[in-house]
Amino acid sequence: MTDAAALPGQPRGAVASGPATARAVNVLAPNPSAMTLDGTNTWLLSEPDSDLAVVVDPGPLDEGHLRHVVATAEKLGKRVALTLLTHGHPDHAEGAGRFAELTGTAVRALDPALRLGDEGLGKGDAVTVGGLELRVVATPGHTSDSLSFHLPADRAVLTGDTILGRGTTMVAHPDGRLGDYLDSLRRLRSLTVDDGVHTVLPGHGPVLEDAQGAVDFYLRHRADRLAQVEAAVARGRRTAPEVVADVYADVHRSLWPAAELSVRAQLEYLRERGAI
Repeated sequence: MTDAAALPGQPRGAVASGPATARAVNVLAPNPSAMTLDGTNTWLLSEPDSDLAVVVDPGPLDEGHLRHVVATAEKLGKRVALTLLTHGHPDHAEGAGRFAELTGTAVRALDPALRLGDEGLGKGDAVTVGGLELRVVATPGHTSDSLSFHLPADRAVLTGDTILGRGTTMVAHPDGRLGDYLDSLRRLRSLTVDDGVHTVLPGHGPVLEDAQGAVDFYLRHRADRLAQVEAAVARGRRTAPEVVADVYADVHRSLWPAAELSVRAQLEYLRERGAI
């Protein structure tokens, strides 16, 4: 068995509902799949001495899960006061409307179409609820509306699908763009250097104890894949499906449709820079 400390980002171990940091509790959604790993991590955040909580990514439209999130908050003596979204993919956001009905909360997101209430979210915003402070970090690339949330008191960052707890994420072309994604990874790395962030609370998969190591792994992985795609094109692979079959031969075929989205983003990135 591989030692978790030797894996990229030092994953904590098995994914389960429960406390992750002093201020973050995971409520794991029952939607495991090849794309969602163990399921969506719905994050319940609050100051230890506060009776107010923030929920990040209610997850899919699953009544049992949404009620379980509410029940978890109540068991901890908390009332959900606000709902935030990292991005609009259904496994993170589809249940937000129903969750807002259950909790009477506003839903704040970058995309106006996902909001319930007057306030959105944007780069540099700070969200404060019951003494809890979250800083909004713009991290487009996986999608154009992707956000991360810096939790300074725990030296942690909630990354949605920008960084996963296991494996790597896709750039969802054409909405997602590889250049934006690389910039977002560098932005997250600066949090590890300038703000002392060491913990990643991802949208899927286990908590990562080494945030900088995780970001560095992602940057290396993207550089390696770009080189592989460029080489595949030089060998005569011209279409995204042809490149996927060449470069992603080691990836299970069930994941090839997602890989094709990333390849399309990589091809666009290389063309924009005159590399192919």
